Amino acid sequence: MREIVFDTETTGLSPLTGDRMVEIGCVELFNRVETGRTFHAYFNPCRPMPSGAEAVHGLSDSFLADKPLFSDLCENLLEFFGDSPLIAHNASFDFGFLNHELSLCGRPLVCLTRMVDTLVIARQRHPGAKHSLDALCTRFGVDRSLRVKHGALIDAQLLAQCYVELTGGRQIGLSLAGDLIVTEEEAAPDSAPILIRIRPPRPHAPSEEELLQHAAFVATLVDPIWIRLDSRR
Repeated sequence: MREIVFDTETTGLSPLTGDRMVEIGCVELFNRVETGRTFHAYFNPCRPMPSGAEAVHGLSDSFLADKPLFSDLCENLLEFFGDSPLIAHNASFDFGFLNHELSLCGRPLVCLTRMVDTLVIARQRHPGAKHSLDALCTRFGVDRSLRVKHGALIDAQLLAQCYVELTGGRQIGLSLAGDLIVTEEEAAPDSAPILIRIRPPRPHAPSEEELLQHAAFVATLVDPIWIRLDSRR
């Protein structure tokens, strides 16, 4: 299954007050494994960068001045997304900015049923613990030494590793117990249902050729123990 983990950086906390997206980073997963394909872009927000936001991600007005508009790369981003589920941490924030930018471009909004929120999963798996991206990296032993400031691509890469651990780890197929399925009722009211799929059992029945080979081998055995045991009954 193909999934996209993504993160955004913005000029502030709400597009409803005029804030804009200035960076997006996306990481492609296939069956919970990073493929190496990414999408990363900076955008000119066409508005000044507040000092508080710049202190978080380090993106200044001068750095963003020559960057493309979101509308310039919108189609490239949507092509990378495809129809895959979209995974983010505190996903309602990122989806809010993503859909705001899409609406400004006159493009259809991304349906919230595609949203997978790792913050919701973390709260369900580890109630009472800290659930920031830094805290998840610490819990799962993910190296975040390169994360000096917030950055959309590096944060998406770190979140991808944490998401794999949150949903069963890198050996998810070896779990003895079935993986948890979070239904729509168990998800947060403002979030899309979270589905963690159970891998179906693999067939292990012998083929007809293998059965014939086994029978031929058994016929070569001299005085097999099961015949002696049957004779004592």
